[in-house]
Amino acid sequence: MKYHIALLKGDGIGPEITESAAAVLNAVGERYAHEFCFTPYLIGGCAIDAAGEPLPEETVKGCLASDSVLLGAVGGPKWDDLPGSRRPEKALLGIRSALGLYTNLRPAKLFPALRGASPLREEIVSSGFDILIVRELTGGIYFGERGYRTGKYGEEAFDTEAYSVTEIERIGHAAFRAAMQRNKRLVSVDKANVLETSRLWRSIMHRLSEAYPEVQYSDLFVDNAAMQLVRNPKQFDVIVTSNMFGDILSDEASQITGSIGMLASASLGDSKCGMYEPIHGSAPDIAGKNLANPIAMVLSAAMMLRYSFGMTAEPDCIEQAVDRVLERGIRTADLIGNTEIRPVSCTEMTAQILSEITSS
Repeated sequence: MKYHIALLKGDGIGPEITESAAAVLNAVGERYAHEFCFTPYLIGGCAIDAAGEPLPEETVKGCLASDSVLLGAVGGPKWDDLPGSRRPEKALLGIRSALGLYTNLRPAKLFPALRGASPLREEIVSSGFDILIVRELTGGIYFGERGYRTGKYGEEAFDTEAYSVTEIERIGHAAFRAAMQRNKRLVSVDKANVLETSRLWRSIMHRLSEAYPEVQYSDLFVDNAAMQLVRNPKQFDVIVTSNMFGDILSDEASQITGSIGMLASASLGDSKCGMYEPIHGSAPDIAGKNLANPIAMVLSAAMMLRYSFGMTAEPDCIEQAVDRVLERGIRTADLIGNTEIRPVSCTEMTAQILSEITSS
């Protein structure tokens, strides 16, 4: 079977980690008789430099014509002085909107070998945790009206949060379906004691819960959810929340797994074509130094096989390879903590994962 994948390497460490993911996919393809065809497209700062805009039309068309999309990372200090509408990060909102990707799946799993890297106490993480954060991706304050105006104290900036019934219903159904495939526990996170959007969100989620009687459903205010994530992360199975709250909580969840370099994500819509990317940024301070942790990108590729291509054995193979490499004590610099372990490079970590895939 042949699959066409749009490869958006982006900026900073993006090119390094996407090359790692492509190599892993090619190894899986050889083992399971698949062919993955990669076509590179520009996005982010490199697109600004080459084409004068962060999201060229050619990139959008190429992604729409592909079976799925792998994205590295965008942004960096080189483009920090550009206006908001032309910054590299604007491309992320644009490509998600163009592809109709309204559901963002962000798993936060503590690998057994990395329990010592978690900042949480041993008694909290001793039995591990495996959380899936379902984040609404194309609505809310990131897509609302914004600008500057004269206010009570002079010039002020504003950003507007808005959610429609349809937007909440479709992310709600996605979260309940995800919970049904896992441990049938779902927590909806909002700020319904303050925000009208959250009150609508909560009322719709309660209504949807009636259609999923097998799922144990509950609500949490976002400030309490942030506290509970570090107090007892194992209590969570699936979390569903708005765009901004999901952005913040998933970054918090990444840190308690040991490193943000471990967290993959999937952005999905109504079609099988999704976009898969690590949740970390472009890390310009280590770009080009072969120091990046490629695991989040590699695990994103595994999610692509699972969610866009309907595979099971293939993504399991990748995830198990990563687990075995970590169990052997192999670490990139972000994972060594205060230990005396010699960190490996991005290419060395990739080579170890490839070895596990081809030899197991």
